[in-house]
Amino acid sequence: MNNRTPGKAGQTLLLQAEGLHKSFGHDGITVEVLRGVDMTVDRGEMIAVVGASGSGKTTLLQILGTLAEPTGGRLTYEGRDLTACGEQELSRHRNRNIGFIFQFHHLLPEFTSLENVMMPGLINGMDPRELEERALHLLDQVNLLHRKTHRSGELSGGEQQRVALARALIMQPSLLLADEPTGNLDSQNGRRVFDLLHSLSRSLSLAVVMVTHNEELARSMDRRLTLKDGVLSA
Repeated sequence: MNNRTPGKAGQTLLLQAEGLHKSFGHDGITVEVLRGVDMTVDRGEMIAVVGASGSGKTTLLQILGTLAEPTGGRLTYEGRDLTACGEQELSRHRNRNIGFIFQFHHLLPEFTSLENVMMPGLINGMDPRELEERALHLLDQVNLLHRKTHRSGELSGGEQQRVALARALIMQPSLLLADEPTGNLDSQNGRRVFDLLHSLSRSLSLAVVMVTHNEELARSMDRRLTLKDGVLSA
């Protein structure tokens, strides 16, 4: 079972997980968090992953983003076997192809909105002029161009999360992994961030895998998958 539904015309397979296992050992006891997870993600597709707290949703997201290694199984990106890559290759893959957004924005308080959005590109040695132009465009897309010189402490929670979203997209990734991105926001701001994410996914052909406890948002996505007892199902 690959937890795949018929795609739209022109959709192409971006990411595939086959038989992912993840276990942790502590004091001689082994806890199996993922038990043979199969999953596909098409380019431009939005997928919600729901499940009880402690069910392994964040662990799955970390493995999909190559921030953690599976105990067993295979992960491929555009046909390339990521589980056979070294850490340096995986680091390049993350920088070029994946954006991350979390429940807490993790903005750097001493920098402006514009500087926060530019930061991943500056770290990667991109041309600052090209990077600033790209960052300004993203801030415009998230309706925060007028807040470009404001530091994070001068922004509302919803604005901070929108800056974090722009930052996650600065390297023009094909895949965005979102871990409870609206969980720390009130319902109105949460919906605003989600609607923006949905719009960007469609306009940029950006694949999104989002862990969420919000059933309303989960039902608004292309697919809703449930992780229970280490098994992922539709």
